[in-house]
Amino acid sequence: MTILLSTPFETITGLPIFIGYIFVFIIGAVIGSFLNVVIHRVPNEESIVFPGSACPKCGNAIAGYDNIPIVSWLLLRGKCRNCKVPISIRYPAVELLTALSFVLVFWKFGLDVLLPVGLIFVAVTIALMFIDAEHMILPNVITYPFFVFAFLVRIIYPIAFGTVFSDMVIGPMASMSGYPEWVVSLVGAILGALAGGGSLWLIGEVWMRARGVEAMGLGDVKMMLGFGALLGWRLALFSIFIAAFAGAVIGIAVIAKQKDKDFQSQIPFGIFLGVGSVIALLFGEQVIGWYMRTFVP
Repeated sequence: MTILLSTPFETITGLPIFIGYIFVFIIGAVIGSFLNVVIHRVPNEESIVFPGSACPKCGNAIAGYDNIPIVSWLLLRGKCRNCKVPISIRYPAVELLTALSFVLVFWKFGLDVLLPVGLIFVAVTIALMFIDAEHMILPNVITYPFFVFAFLVRIIYPIAFGTVFSDMVIGPMASMSGYPEWVVSLVGAILGALAGGGSLWLIGEVWMRARGVEAMGLGDVKMMLGFGALLGWRLALFSIFIAAFAGAVIGIAVIAKQKDKDFQSQIPFGIFLGVGSVIALLFGEQVIGWYMRTFVP
């Protein structure tokens, strides 16, 4: 993904840039509060709309003044107002992480047409990461719609705004002059999905046949099908590289703490794929560009 307009916030709104960051931070915290509902209810196959928010211990409905993102948890000192049972730190953590992630996306894109796409991307990523961390699953109810969303964006955006995705001018797509831009973008989305989800599926299949042990869950594959379609093949592979590196470091640390040292440990890889994908969204093009200039003749 790349920036199309890059029009300064101050030019469009007449306001100083820090106002934009504050506004985006607040919106991110509110979205993070909603993501907490998604993270808690989706794995349990519960509605994310009804009933309203309530304490999971005593069932007491949470009043609006106790549901202010980040602030309410601090004022309540991390406890339910009614039953005094501790409230998981995961709730303010998700809200703060989402708020900060929104700020980073705004810093990256500014008031660009890709800004809402980037915000949706990081929101979905955070939800999947925390669900995978708690339940070791990446729900189809999230990965399937995002896959559809990614392809719709890759078709509609070029029709409306032209060449907005960086992979449209590199690799095989660079030779597709004369084709409609949405077709070029669609080819890029297909290659990105294959690079993201397809490569993970291939790794898992080879490992299964060679060792008889499942190395890659289909949830990870489905996640990267959508992420790869949106990011393009270069950023998809970059995401997997970052995820594999981070996963290896954490995996070695986990195995080192095992008493029996059997080198068998289940680690939710979706967490690392999420981290790698967000890094790719924010910094991938710059890192790849630096690498190509430095090491490729």
